Amino acid sequence: MFGKSKAKNTVKGRKPLWLAIVVIIAWLGISSVAGPTFGKLSTVQENDNAAFLPDSAESTLASKITVKFSDSDNDQIPTLLLFLGDVNPATNPANLAKIQRYLDQIGEEVLPESGKPLSTYFVPGFPIQAIPSVDGKAALVNISLNSEIIEQRVEEKPTLSLLIDFIREDLKKNFGAQEITTHVTGFGGIFADLFGAFGSIDSTLLLTTLLVVSIILIVVYRSPLLWILPLFSAITALSLAGTIVYFAAKADLLDLNGQSQGILSVLVLGAATDYALLLIARYREELHHHESRYEAMQVSLRGVFEPILASGSTVIAGLLVLLLSDLSGNRGLGPVGAIGVAASMLTVLTFLPALLVVFGRWIFWPKIPRFDDVDEQLSGTWAKIGITVERNPKRIWISTAILLTVLAGFSFTLKADGLANTEAFTKKTDSVIGLERLGEHFPSGEGSPVEIVVKQNDVARATAALLSVKNVSSVEPVVAGQKIPGLPIPPVKVVEGKVLLNATLKVAPDSVEARNTIPVIREAVHAVDKEILVGGGTAVQYDTDVASRHDNRIIIPVVLVIIGIILGLLLRSIVAAALLLLTVVLSFMATLGVCQLVFDHVFNFAGADASFPLFTFIFLVALGIDYNIFLMTRVREESIKLGTRKGVIKGLTVTGGVITSAGIVLAATFAVLGVLPLVFLAQLGFAVAFGVLLDTIIVRSLLVPALVHVIGPKIWWPSKLQYEKIK
Repeated sequence: MFGKSKAKNTVKGRKPLWLAIVVIIAWLGISSVAGPTFGKLSTVQENDNAAFLPDSAESTLASKITVKFSDSDNDQIPTLLLFLGDVNPATNPANLAKIQRYLDQIGEEVLPESGKPLSTYFVPGFPIQAIPSVDGKAALVNISLNSEIIEQRVEEKPTLSLLIDFIREDLKKNFGAQEITTHVTGFGGIFADLFGAFGSIDSTLLLTTLLVVSIILIVVYRSPLLWILPLFSAITALSLAGTIVYFAAKADLLDLNGQSQGILSVLVLGAATDYALLLIARYREELHHHESRYEAMQVSLRGVFEPILASGSTVIAGLLVLLLSDLSGNRGLGPVGAIGVAASMLTVLTFLPALLVVFGRWIFWPKIPRFDDVDEQLSGTWAKIGITVERNPKRIWISTAILLTVLAGFSFTLKADGLANTEAFTKKTDSVIGLERLGEHFPSGEGSPVEIVVKQNDVARATAALLSVKNVSSVEPVVAGQKIPGLPIPPVKVVEGKVLLNATLKVAPDSVEARNTIPVIREAVHAVDKEILVGGGTAVQYDTDVASRHDNRIIIPVVLVIIGIILGLLLRSIVAAALLLLTVVLSFMATLGVCQLVFDHVFNFAGADASFPLFTFIFLVALGIDYNIFLMTRVREESIKLGTRKGVIKGLTVTGGVITSAGIVLAATFAVLGVLPLVFLAQLGFAVAFGVLLDTIIVRSLLVPALVHVIGPKIWWPSKLQYEKIK
């Protein structure tokens, strides 16, 4: 009889085992296709700010007209070659002549990677001429590149970066031995350096993130083998998400830029690892209560399915609200991030459970959980923290709330009015140095003018209005032909009754001061004619900042409402949902306050991008609420059995270790964004990393449990649980 019973149990146990094997094989098949496709993700990036603006933006409307003034059918990217040295035409004409000879043949040089002459990428008919500075110590050359180069790639590398790198090396080769130094700057040089920074997303960022996550998992599990399974699941989720995003971006269903791709990597690896930690912790707990690992996994999945689904849905909902953004780059991040989180949930709830049951209990070696009904989580550090909260709930919630409020006060001083392109890098690039040196010898806006489209009859009045603006250095109309020294100036070019005026600024065209000059210019020329359009690179940046501030006002309230609804439905309580939402918002404000102190006094950043508060909010509130969801779903489960006050202490005790570990993983993955030489990503990485740690260590571990303990059963209003009917 015993033998028959044993055989029956063995057969019963084979069915879930074979099901797990089938799931693993299916996922491996998906990975074999998704892996190579993920490697091509950077080939579908779009990093042109102008392309992200809405059609209604004034700079967008202007660009549709200014392109008609070019001999090319496309817009132009001004690229400035700066030569520093004695180039005074009166005292040292040889140097200036040598520079001009070099410029006369530069178009014949061949870009090795494409095998095409450089002239292929230049705007046809645009004169390439060296203009000496008044002091004779510098010469400036404007090479106008065809804007199509932004989208071109050679050997899966941005053509613009390859072209600028080649020109820089060629300049060093031709002028390096002389007393002349060279820089390549302007929008072409800056964009190339930005593309170079984003190019390291595929290698530096991803490899560093994987290394950091691996180390943390090894420390958390103290096992030579277990850490491999959650990491492998996270990588699988990333390859799946990247593949979906690749095909969606290729089909123009969404916009992907370098920032979005970098955020996708850290978001998926962080979120998938978080969900994996939650599942494995519950599975380890249930292995002590169930002899069958299949039953233990079944109970574990029931326990974590709802919080993981609610957590992921909250993040997805928060990200999808970005679809309301005026900027297509932000709109693109919404579905990109949502796809990543959905892939993380799917992988952790299917692939990881299959791996765990197939490998069995021994994967936890050397600390293998035995069937002994011992709840090892009810002792140790988190048990002591739970006791402390239970004894001093009022003192704890008041002190932590005061601390967060004080830090939140500094958030109102955060300088998020935009960054100059030269301030966008954490280290000085050639384009940044070039712009700084250019301002020492020429008007800083030289080569990147503000473009004003006016009616032919309004040219004189518009010019006078422009020259009355403080930061405008000079105003010149675009002429029909080339300006050749010693010959008469060609007539003004008129297209469809309109003239294009180029206003050179006294300040760097990418600076915050230049951007703030745009509304002044618009006010001045609109007084002449409301139909005058102001565009150009500086105007694009200004309109981008305006759109970002608009997004902050619209998206943040909508996200709060959606997350509040999800929390209310999940916890069946209006009071609990409101409490969690308030604590996370307070944590967000405190994080912004700390960011202001650190950015200003530690990192010495010039400021923050106008979109920084929105991005920080989306990730901190959407991701930060995760840990409160993990905590409060378990608290609700325990409150049904033990009562609210005992339930919150039990929930804190059993989830403390895993949630803190998850917070550390997520914080570490976002902190890795700091390895990229971009201020925005470094700031976002610091903000999310600090905010997540603040949320897990202070808000979720102390403030929320203490408040729930003080409020008691009323926290569950209006559900029946408020009446404390303990099972």
